[in-house]
Amino acid sequence: MTDLPGTAANYCYRHPGRPSYILCQRCGRTICPECQTQAAVGVICPECMQEQRRNAPRTKSAVLTRLTGSGAPVVTYGIIAVTLFVFVLQLIPGLGVTDRLFYAGAFSYPALFEPWRMLTSVFLHSTGFIFHVLLNMYMLWIFGPQLEAMLGRWRFLALYLLSGWAGSLGVLFLADPRVGVVGASGAIFGLVGAMFVIQRRLGGNSTQLLVLLGINFVIGFLPGTNISWQAHLGGLIGGAIVGLIFVQTRKRSQATLQTALIVVFALILAALSCVKLLG
Repeated sequence: MTDLPGTAANYCYRHPGRPSYILCQRCGRTICPECQTQAAVGVICPECMQEQRRNAPRTKSAVLTRLTGSGAPVVTYGIIAVTLFVFVLQLIPGLGVTDRLFYAGAFSYPALFEPWRMLTSVFLHSTGFIFHVLLNMYMLWIFGPQLEAMLGRWRFLALYLLSGWAGSLGVLFLADPRVGVVGASGAIFGLVGAMFVIQRRLGGNSTQLLVLLGINFVIGFLPGTNISWQAHLGGLIGGAIVGLIFVQTRKRSQATLQTALIVVFALILAALSCVKLLG
């Protein structure tokens, strides 16, 4: 604290011509009303206020905490971000993103064998109908956080990818190999299938979920919708199987068994993906 002559002490230290009898609660200097900042007790001067702000602990905003905190559905947000980014790339002329990454059954035959398309197509959507990507991402926004919180991030990611892969297998075995498909619908149906199985096994009420599933599945059979019901069916079955594995091996002592079963299921999908090479 600075000692001032008696006369000077009655004037604002920042504005010498302004008389004041109010002191800063931290340093004791005289401050006029313009220089005062209300504190929990009394007022403080501008310099003390700056020092207080510099020394204050830095905390994340509520939004940032919600997005990146320990309980945040980071994988769900990440999938949505990647999917929307890829969609923007699809809209750029000359890049040919859709042509390079979409899937058709023909890409599982020897002449055009490109099996990675079974997964890359999950992150593509129709550029002629923007509601295709918006609806799928909305569904992911609804079901993703619930499942991610329930299963954990890595299990949820495995569920999403394996469901999308199973959806492509549905296209391979049930659709015309010349018809290309894009979209996350197979993976989304896998999430719904897993949620249904988990709720049923744990005794939850799954009636509304079953109705929603039925409505969306029937829509895929309507003429003129250009929806791949084959991907929906494949994803639904794949997600239900993965969900059953998770719920049946949910005990901590069964962690190794759970991992082994998921690996075995992935190997089965890989084997099925290569079936057309033998035919």
